[in-house]
Parts: sequence; C-alpha cells; structure tokens
Amino acid sequence: MFSYFTTNEANAALPDVIKKFESALGKKNEIAKIEQQLQITVSSTNSFEEYVNLKQKLNSAITKFYESVEILENTGVVVKSIDQGLLDFPSKRFDEEVWLCWKYGETEIKFWHEKDSGFMGRKPIEVSDESLV
Repeated sequence: MFSYFTTNEANAALPDVIKKFESALGKKNEIAKIEQQLQITVSSTNSFEEYVNLKQKLNSAITKFYESVEILENTGVVVKSIDQGLLDFPSKRFDEEVWLCWKYGETEIKFWHEKDSGFMGRKPIEVSDESLV
C-alpha cells in the first residue's frame, strides 16, 4: 500500500528497511559468486552436468533476489540502486512530491531531493524542517 513518509516515520522504519536491504544485497552478492563459478566451469570443464546444476542454482538465486527486493519495496521504499545502496522514501514538501533519500551506511534519513533530481541533487533536511510531511 502506498503512503508518504514523514522524516520521523522514515527513520522509525529504517532499521527494518536496512535489514531487508542487507538481505537483498547478500542475495545479489550470491548471484555474482554463482556467475563467477559458472564462467570458470564453462572454460575449465566439459561437464554439462556441473554446468546445468550451476545454471539452476543461479536461476534460483535470481528468483530469491527479486523476491527480497519485492519484500524490501513492500515497506514503502523505492530501490534506486542495490549496487550503490540507494533507497528513496516517498514524501511531500509543502504540496510537492519529493524523495527522502537514504544511502547504505547512513544511520538516519538526513537528505531529500526533488522527484526529477537524483542522488546528486540531495539537500540536507533541516532540524526544524516542518515542511516535510
């Protein structure tokens, strides 16, 4: 279900969001490992059986990754980049829709940006910024 986040609501949700993000990131890293194993298998063996087993393992890992992204986005956040660790929380500033922006490693929501500007357009949230819903 869609909803806008206030800064306080986003910060309250952040521990759960971080846990779910880390789960998705771990699944993405697992995919990279299997892909590497697959490349090695292709170039170093003639065994179809080993290749097919790894390919099936990769398919399963990809499915689990996308399921973890869906679970993460069901919290209300939007994944902008797993690789860069960027998530946005929909919010409003006065009557304008904006994103509350979080980057992996940050312990709280400290930035926001307009809909059409990305990470480079981040602006700090002022302590007294009551304009964000």
